[in-house]
Amino acid sequence: MTIDLEAAAREENNAALIAALDETSPSEVESSWVLDVINDAEHGRWIAALGAEAIAELQYRFVGGRVVLLTTWVDPAYRHNRVATELVARVLNEIRESGKKITVICPVVGRFIARNPEYLDLIDKVHPGAGAYPPPKTADGGDDEELTAFENDVR
Repeated sequence: MTIDLEAAAREENNAALIAALDETSPSEVESSWVLDVINDAEHGRWIAALGAEAIAELQYRFVGGRVVLLTTWVDPAYRHNRVATELVARVLNEIRESGKKITVICPVVGRFIARNPEYLDLIDKVHPGAGAYPPPKTADGGDDEELTAFENDVR
């Protein structure tokens, strides 16, 4: 039996971040610090930085005109300080300003949107993503092969 250590680490990270999201009320989105959120388009990620130190990131890809939100990571030393909450909120606000829709692969983003329904309108109705919370029902309209490949890569 082979254990996928990367998948296990990703699941542990997601569980820790979701637990931290659940500890705060939905209206509390600012972290304990003043964070800079920077779109590193070259590497397909938004970075939350505290001064010169990158302490969190949300990876993404563009697929079919949508922003596919793949995975969120927060340095363990900064968890339970609303860093993921503020990062996700600021990213979703930036996406809203761009007029794009999202596909949610990351369960942390899915849980955030479930707790903050004002962002539900951003989710693409045809391709909501495997991380939408609660899990989406299968939509008509066929599968986007490129999106399916991304979903398989991040599992």
